[in-house]
Amino acid sequence: MATDSFPQRLPTLDRLGVTDPSNVSSSKVATEWLDAFSAAITQSDTAAVVDLFLEDGFWKDVIALTWDFRTFEGRKDIKKLLDARLVATGLNELRLLQSKPLNEPVLQTVYPDLVWLWFCFGFTTKHGKGIAVVYLVPLPDSKWKAYTLLTCLNSLTDFPQKLGPLRSWETDHGSWEEKRRQETEFSNNDPTVIVIGAGHSGLETAASLKYIGVPTLVIDKKPRVGDSWRDRYKALCLHDTIWYNQTPYLKFPPTWPVYTPAAKLADWLEAYASFLELDVWTASTITKTSWNDSTKTWSVEVDRGGKGTRIPTVKHLVFATGSGGRPNVPDIPGEASFKGSAVHSSGFKSAADHIGKKAVVVGCCNSAHDIAQDFCSHGVDITMYQRSSTFVISTKSVAAMLGDIYNDDFPTELADIYDTSLPWAVVRRLQQRMVPMVAETTDKAILDGSAKVGFETNLGLHGAGNTSLYLERGGGYYIDTGASKSIIDGNIKIKNGSAIESFTENGLRFADGTELQADIVVFATGYGDPRDFMREVCGDEVASKITKVWGLDEEGQTAGAWKYCGHDGLWFANGDLALSRFHNHHLAMQIKAIEEGILNKADIVI
Repeated sequence: MATDSFPQRLPTLDRLGVTDPSNVSSSKVATEWLDAFSAAITQSDTAAVVDLFLEDGFWKDVIALTWDFRTFEGRKDIKKLLDARLVATGLNELRLLQSKPLNEPVLQTVYPDLVWLWFCFGFTTKHGKGIAVVYLVPLPDSKWKAYTLLTCLNSLTDFPQKLGPLRSWETDHGSWEEKRRQETEFSNNDPTVIVIGAGHSGLETAASLKYIGVPTLVIDKKPRVGDSWRDRYKALCLHDTIWYNQTPYLKFPPTWPVYTPAAKLADWLEAYASFLELDVWTASTITKTSWNDSTKTWSVEVDRGGKGTRIPTVKHLVFATGSGGRPNVPDIPGEASFKGSAVHSSGFKSAADHIGKKAVVVGCCNSAHDIAQDFCSHGVDITMYQRSSTFVISTKSVAAMLGDIYNDDFPTELADIYDTSLPWAVVRRLQQRMVPMVAETTDKAILDGSAKVGFETNLGLHGAGNTSLYLERGGGYYIDTGASKSIIDGNIKIKNGSAIESFTENGLRFADGTELQADIVVFATGYGDPRDFMREVCGDEVASKITKVWGLDEEGQTAGAWKYCGHDGLWFANGDLALSRFHNHHLAMQIKAIEEGILNKADIVI
């Protein structure tokens, strides 16, 4: 097991020297702490501010003080943040948020030995408004100190989103269609931003930019918006719930199924782009880019697929091309002699095309299980080859974990704030408690049954389940939507414990001397570096300056996504529907702040 780079301990009652902190008024505790915090902030007394935190407390910031995604651990680093940015930021107007029952102060018993009191407060800065979430823990002297604090900027004061009362009030008598044509074609001007990729992340980024007044063009090589989902394997269905996967500005209707088929999502995204009047060029390919470091602009050559070539000059490129890069396909000797077909999961369509044949799926995570179950459902003789153990969790367990805040009765915007409020070091420790409990209770039958037929499982990186695997690796787990039962029942056979040695004419040979016959081999083996597409578009010189994209940095923040990534005017908008929905707006606010002269990265030194 890899060394755990986040060895922090939770503030348990035993560690704090406290027995029962429950006999308190949550509102009173929150008010007293916030009054002291506000007074110290107003006086710019950074020493007094950090004294309100535990020695090993955290301050997590999402573009409010740092114009970045940062986590500061311990009083020393928190003070360093405040000394550098408190006055410059103008943190002000702190006010307790107490709208019942959603964000009133709450004393929460997370585990029998872990109790904290969390609450929200609003704040302003010189340039925007935000929400903060505080987690207080008790001390023996009846005082409460902050274990962790999130500050998150939600809007720019002078550039609010054109929503609700700020929407257009103009009447239109026949000019709308021509106006939209000219806007989409950029007949009279160049966009400020080009977003590459018309999937959920690209469209949501474009929407956020549009509604804070940044002209934005989305470019996609596929014929229709949503084809990035529409062209996946036919059996694909989202494994997370509708409430977790909501889209911003335009929410799924109440009739929408809990688990969304990919083809249905594709149609939704096509409608989303139309209803939100996003400017999209489909069937278009960027053939060349060049960066002018003097003017801080990109020249972008676009082949419009039969509509000629355009070369707009833009200030920003946003890559929304997915969390992975090119398909990873193992280099296995002998493929030329194989009489069947071999395809990566990205090119696989349906098991209906292979009825009566034998199939092998190489891999054992979400896509592998989906495709294996597709074969099984069509009566195909199917074997899944498991290269290494897999973290498996049921949709029931995932829905229960998400359901506390992602549900019909809880505003998605507030749920997103709560979901990001804790630093990764804390989330990991909580997951390391929760994951084994779920494995021994709700999911015990699935895991025990899988073990009996030789399918190997684990508890995720450092025992922290699928959250850790997704954030650190972009995958490596299976959220069970039914394939586990097929494995347990023997309808999906398992092969593991020996490396693939080569293709044969009729299948795959393994190092242990066994052979699996196959008419089709599907490699559900993941994707490469998210920077792959950027390198193709921008070249090696630009690519050499880009930081790691995806995975976690040393502070536990997602590396390279939604923030400065090493090159001016270049951004990555990655992530699942929930992360994209929340953080693409933060990306858009950074771009707007740069364009309005509010943000100069060189001025921010911490």
